[in-house]
Amino acid sequence: MDRKKVTFLVASDRRGVVRRYVVSSAWLKTLSLFGIIIAVVGLAAFIDYIGLLAQSIENKRLRAENRQLRSQFEVVESKLANLEGGLERVKSFATKLELITGTDDENRTVKLALGPQPQATDNIEAFNEPMEERGPASFIGKEDSVFFEKAPLDVAVGELANEEHKDYASLSVRIEKAVKDTALREQGVLQLWESLSSRQSLLRSTPSMKPAMGWITSRFGYRMSPFSGKAALHQGVDIASAPGTPVYAPADGVVSYAGYDQGYGKLVSIDHGYGVVTRYGHNSQLFVVVGQKVKRGDVITATGSTGRSTGTHLHYEVRVNGLPVDPLNYILTE
Repeated sequence: MDRKKVTFLVASDRRGVVRRYVVSSAWLKTLSLFGIIIAVVGLAAFIDYIGLLAQSIENKRLRAENRQLRSQFEVVESKLANLEGGLERVKSFATKLELITGTDDENRTVKLALGPQPQATDNIEAFNEPMEERGPASFIGKEDSVFFEKAPLDVAVGELANEEHKDYASLSVRIEKAVKDTALREQGVLQLWESLSSRQSLLRSTPSMKPAMGWITSRFGYRMSPFSGKAALHQGVDIASAPGTPVYAPADGVVSYAGYDQGYGKLVSIDHGYGVVTRYGHNSQLFVVVGQKVKRGDVITATGSTGRSTGTHLHYEVRVNGLPVDPLNYILTE
């Protein structure tokens, strides 16, 4: 048995007292071992703390970088959304030009007649909704609200802009699609321009602008009459506006009618040639006469509520070869 002992002498400077401590070597070794273990654990904890501190600093840097990247991602996404919106407007504009000028079909001059259409042999008046059976503008607007419901997202054709979950992958797909669409649209517009360059007279005579400021309360198309319960064709669009709002000619033409009609009130018709005629009803004043030539942008009437009308508005029609078509497809300014 190890009986070695270690003696510690502790002297006090004040009292001159010397204290004597005797510790066995076994206890001393044990204490030394514990001291080494504590030192190692402490050193390991200190190193781990330094590592955690460095990791915390790195995490803060990564979070800041992530916020910056997310902000940049949102900026890019916003710009891409604007680009996609611009491409859609250009596409819509070019499509309307192709339709109303017939540049997509060399065998026809004007072929715009979207939606269900009467045949040439049909009695057009039989499809008309009598003016006295038309409800107020607010009621008609409510009835037409079914046409404004949001369409479901069609991912199959690349409608990714409206997805709730957006990430880098979807953004990449959208960018690639936008680049391709831009190239295709550029080529299409150049071809359209070349085709239209030789059709200046047709362009000047083709309605292409909204004839009056205001909001559309009733659209073109077949619908169930709220009074007769039968299908009736609303042959134009109704544009609600303040009394006396100027009405502008949407294209060059010759005034073919300017007078009073029992249903339409004060009515003006303009023959634009190429089989296209526009009509403007319920006016308060007429500023043109039959036979007068008008240019696009000329003031022809002022809105009112004459004839069978429930409120101040402009009833605007476009007819191609005698058949009513949707006037909204002849408005390129919206």
